[in-house]
Amino acid sequence: MRKVTLALALLAAPVRAEPDATVAAALAKAGPGARIGLVVVDDTGNEIVAIRPDERFVPASNTKMFTTAAAFATLDTAGPDAAGATVRLDGRDVVLAGHGDARLSSAADCRTDCLVELARAVAARTRVVGDVIGDDSFFPDERWPVGMSWNNMAGRYGTAISALTIDDNVAVLDVRPGAPGAAPVITGDGYYRIENRAVTVAGGKASLSATRTPGSDLLRVTGTVPAGTATETLTVGVDDPAHRAAWRLAALLRREGVRVTGRVGVRHRPIGPADDPETRCAAPPARPPAPPVLARLSPPPLAEDLTVTNKVSQNLHADLLLRRVGAVGGTGSVADGRAAVRAMLTLAGVERWAYDFADGSGMSSYNRVTPRATIRFLRWVEAQPWGEAWRGTLPVAGVDGTLARRFKGTPLESKLFAKTGTLNATNALSGHMVAASGRRLTFSAFANDVPGDASATAAIDAALLAVAAAN
Repeated sequence: MRKVTLALALLAAPVRAEPDATVAAALAKAGPGARIGLVVVDDTGNEIVAIRPDERFVPASNTKMFTTAAAFATLDTAGPDAAGATVRLDGRDVVLAGHGDARLSSAADCRTDCLVELARAVAARTRVVGDVIGDDSFFPDERWPVGMSWNNMAGRYGTAISALTIDDNVAVLDVRPGAPGAAPVITGDGYYRIENRAVTVAGGKASLSATRTPGSDLLRVTGTVPAGTATETLTVGVDDPAHRAAWRLAALLRREGVRVTGRVGVRHRPIGPADDPETRCAAPPARPPAPPVLARLSPPPLAEDLTVTNKVSQNLHADLLLRRVGAVGGTGSVADGRAAVRAMLTLAGVERWAYDFADGSGMSSYNRVTPRATIRFLRWVEAQPWGEAWRGTLPVAGVDGTLARRFKGTPLESKLFAKTGTLNATNALSGHMVAASGRRLTFSAFANDVPGDASATAAIDAALLAVAAAN
């Protein structure tokens, strides 16, 4: 009953407010062409500022707020994470299966959630295996969100999404400068072939990039690196994380003295009609009984990863969360995840026309939400039993995460808690702040259509400082 009452209260028409001259002047610094929406409400819900409150904006990584809130509302975030990877023997083959855990690691210095533990479990049972298979069929095979720009696919911000994730689904290259005019030395772990077109130069800053045609294992490295400097690092997105995880497991098995006689393979689950809650005619098909496992990893509580996801704006982890939410009563599809977010926003009293979400991270340019709808959502979250824990996952101004360098030395340092967002021609910031009076304000700011390489971040920050000072 409490949820229904709160939702109806939030649906009440807010008091419109006009921006004062200081706020308007601050936002004008974003330059011509930028379209900015800003809504600020006080602790009673009265609007202090309302600029384009009901226009729909691309929210960029503000999308993660909605995804992580759905995770808090749906999943067990405090107990041991049940999504850990498993390994089993299928005849002589080794099957590594993922269940949506974002933190599985094959790093040499791994301390928790370590792939090597599964390799050792296999080595304790047998010294010869056939194929090593990566199985990510716990989710349907939807590796990239619709509406994400293709040029992000080669880098860590747009790496593929899979129920079987390893090392954040990136491969790392080390680039060591040579003599001026010579090619640098580029080394990786052997997963990708490397076409080295980079050049060592006498001075300046490193400017390197790695490109790859989707589906190809050939990386083309171009750019320059100054002689006499430290080794540079490039991170490269992975197309097929399940294959990469199985490949890493095969290497660890060999290191543990296990002979691998077969190949590295994958098991994917193609997406089908049953994965869309709007088109399927019955309940999602029951999952087949899980085969006996040889070993299972137990990652730390999910709350830790939710904090990382919002603090550093981790795209892969957010999109995995959307699928994990969709696996509760669904198939783990993106469509099921979106349906769960819609159900949450309905409880929050947010009108359906005020938003559209295509992914869980904000990388999709199809996402839309209004500032007023975001405020309504944020105030609803505050009233939830998990609201305080969720607020603790947000970056703190001048202190940590993506806000570590913003608002430093201003009255809002340590007093603003918000999610950032940056995408092509887009800047966003939404959350809470403590005003000069000591009252807590809730705000949502979106800037779209920002020209060229410009940014509206400084203008948004200046406007929020002005609002805080005046209240």
